Amino acid sequence: MNSPARTTKQTDPMLNRIVAGRYKLEARAGEGGMGVVYRARHVLIDRVVALKLIRPDLRGETHLRAWMLREARAANRVDHAHIIDIHDIGETEEGELYLVMEYLVGTALSSELAKGPMLLGRSVDILEQMCAALARAHDLGVIHRDLKSDNILLTSKGGRKDFVKILDFGLAHLAMDPRLAPKGAVFGTPEYMSPEQARGEEAGPQSDLYALGVLFFEMLTGQLPFRSSDRETLLEMQRSAPPPRPSAIKPDVLPAAEAMVMKLLEKDRRKRYQDAHHMHEELKTLQRSLPSAPWEVSALGENAPPPPPPPPESPGVIEWANRASLFSRMVSRAYPNGAVPPDVSQALGQSWDLAAKASKLEGEVASHSRKLESLERRGRALRAEIGRKVEELAQEESRVLRDVAADQAEAAKIREQAGAAERNAIAAKQAADQASMQNYTSAQLRPVYERAGAALALLDAKRREYAEREQKALARDAQAKDLRRQIEELRAQLARYAEALEEDLAAGREKVAVRSREGITYERAFSDVTSALVAHLKAKVEVRDLLQELMSSLLGGGTPAPSKMDGPKSG
Repeated sequence: MNSPARTTKQTDPMLNRIVAGRYKLEARAGEGGMGVVYRARHVLIDRVVALKLIRPDLRGETHLRAWMLREARAANRVDHAHIIDIHDIGETEEGELYLVMEYLVGTALSSELAKGPMLLGRSVDILEQMCAALARAHDLGVIHRDLKSDNILLTSKGGRKDFVKILDFGLAHLAMDPRLAPKGAVFGTPEYMSPEQARGEEAGPQSDLYALGVLFFEMLTGQLPFRSSDRETLLEMQRSAPPPRPSAIKPDVLPAAEAMVMKLLEKDRRKRYQDAHHMHEELKTLQRSLPSAPWEVSALGENAPPPPPPPPESPGVIEWANRASLFSRMVSRAYPNGAVPPDVSQALGQSWDLAAKASKLEGEVASHSRKLESLERRGRALRAEIGRKVEELAQEESRVLRDVAADQAEAAKIREQAGAAERNAIAAKQAADQASMQNYTSAQLRPVYERAGAALALLDAKRREYAEREQKALARDAQAKDLRRQIEELRAQLARYAEALEEDLAAGREKVAVRSREGITYERAFSDVTSALVAHLKAKVEVRDLLQELMSSLLGGGTPAPSKMDGPKSG
C-alpha cells in the first residue's frame, strides 16, 4: 500500500477518476492477488486513503467479489490496532467492488527479511504484536488464512518504530459464513501454508499459528523452513516433511525461541499452542527475559519512512464567489455603458448562481459528513469495547482450558496409578487368603495382612484422589463453557450491531455520494463558465490586471471547486 506508483496517468485509465462520487484516485500504489490498490483522497473530508479495486482481468469472478466483502466485514469486526482499518466498502457506478482502507506508509516484513536474519528482540517484538492481533481476530471467529511476510507492514505510530499492521484479509473466513470456496480447494501461499490447508482442509486458528511459526523461523534464520520452486513439492513438504531446527541453520538461536518455533510447526495442529492467547503469554514471558534494544527507542532517525502526503489546500466555495465578483468587475470595466453581450451576461449570471448553489450544497455535505463521522466513531468505539470484553473472557477461557487439560492429564495418570494399586490390592488379598489357610502363627500372618491393608488403603486413596481431580476438571470445564457462552453472546451482539451500523452507514454514504455527484456537476459547469468568460475577456486591455489576479488565483488554488466537494488535484 506504500510502494511507488508503477503506472503513469497515460497507462492507467483509472487515475484521476472519482469512485463512488467521493474517492479520487491519485496514484497506483500496488497490486495483490485479487486487487489493484490506489492512493486516493476522500473528496469530502480530504482524507488520504488506500482504495482497492478487483483486478480488471478478474472482475467477472463473482466469488472474488464475495471474498472482498468478507475482507471488509472481517477486518471491521475485529477492529484492532495491529489490523488495517477499513473505512468504506461499496460498488462503483459500473458495478465494480471497491474497498477503502487506511493509507499506510512503511516497509513490508518481506523487505526486512530479504536483508537476512533479524535480532531476536526485534523478531519477538514484531511477532508479539501479530499474535495480539490474531488473538482478537480468532476470538471473534475470524481466521486470516494467508499470513505471510508480504502481508505484514512495519510502520511507525506515536514515535514507535516497527508498529505492525496486518494487511489483506482477502482470504479471511468468518466462521458463520457459508463456504464460498469449493470443497478441497487449496488457497494461500505454499511457503506459509499449514499442513491441514495443504491437504485442502478447513483452516482454523492453529493454521494461522503455523504461519506465525514459519515467520518466526524466517526471522530467526533468514530463510524459510521449506523451499522449493515446485508448488506441489512445497505442499507435500508442508504435509509430511519434518521442519529443520533453526539452530541447525543459525547455531546461536536461543533454545526457548527454537522450542516455540518447533511447537508452532507441529504437523498435528493439536500439538501446537492451544490458541493465540497461550502463545502470546509465552511470547511476553520470552520478551521480558530479553534486554531492551535500540529499535524500541522513539527517535526514528534519518531512515524513517516519510509521512503520507499532506492534504492540499482547497479554495472553498467562498473562492467561487470571489471569482464571480472578479468577473463582474471585469465586465463592468469592459462595458462601462452597460451594453454587455447577452452570452457574457448569461455566463456571469450563471457564475453567481453556481457559487450560491455550491455554497448551499457545501453546508448540506458538511452536515451529512459530520453525521457519518460521528456514526463511524460510535461504531468503532462500541466494536472496540465489545472486542476488549471478548478478549478478556477468551484469555480467561484459554487459561481455564489449559487447567482442564492439565487436570485431565493428571487424572489419567492417577487412574493408571489406581489401576496398579487395584492389582496390588487384589494380589495382596489373595496372599492373605492363602496365608490364612496355612498353619501360620500370628506373627507370620501380621505382615501379610498389613501388606493387604496397605494395598487397599492406597487403592482407596487413589480412587478418592482420582474422583477429586475429575471433579475439579468438570468444574473447570463448566467454567470454560460458561465463558464460551458469554463470548458467543457478545459475538452475536457484535454481529447484530455491525449489520445495523452498516445499513445506517450505507444510507448516509449514499446521501453524501448523491450530493457529491451534484457538486462535481456544479464544478464542471463553473469551470465551463470560467473558461467562456476568460476567452471573451482576455482580449480586453482594461481588465488585464483583474484577469492576472484571477489566473494567479486559479494557479494557486487549483481548479475552482468547493473544498467539501472537490478532490485534490494530482500532479
